[in-house]
Amino acid sequence: MDIQQQFPKIYLYRRIVQAKLFIDSHYHEDIDLNNIAGEAYFSRFHFIRIFKLTYNKTPHQYLTSVRIDHARLLLKKAIPVNEVCYTVGFDSISSFSALFKKLSGYAPSVYQQTELKRQAEMLAAPQKFIPNCFAEQNGWLKK
Repeated sequence: MDIQQQFPKIYLYRRIVQAKLFIDSHYHEDIDLNNIAGEAYFSRFHFIRIFKLTYNKTPHQYLTSVRIDHARLLLKKAIPVNEVCYTVGFDSISSFSALFKKLSGYAPSVYQQTELKRQAEMLAAPQKFIPNCFAEQNGWLKK
């Protein structure tokens, strides 16, 4: 394949990556498909199709997963659920809670309680969280 045939593919890929990076940077803002597709200089429908081919998710699914991932990090810091909801870009606590539960299997408050309990246990007894094979390899187990 010569450079002329390869260039359009690279150019399209860079535009899709640019849109993904836009989502990564602006996930907490009120962005929509028009904003994201405009960032890549594609029509909405063409953009959705190419984005899904590239990332196996629609732009909306990707935006939601980025928001939920950031919400997990904030919940681990004991930030109240309602504050986390608005900080990561959701407009409604009920829609945030439903999506969080759908993607993680837990309600945000349950996830937060579980993670905070786990963190406390790790501080109290860190040796319980070291894999046995690693401890054996380093001679930390008593025989």
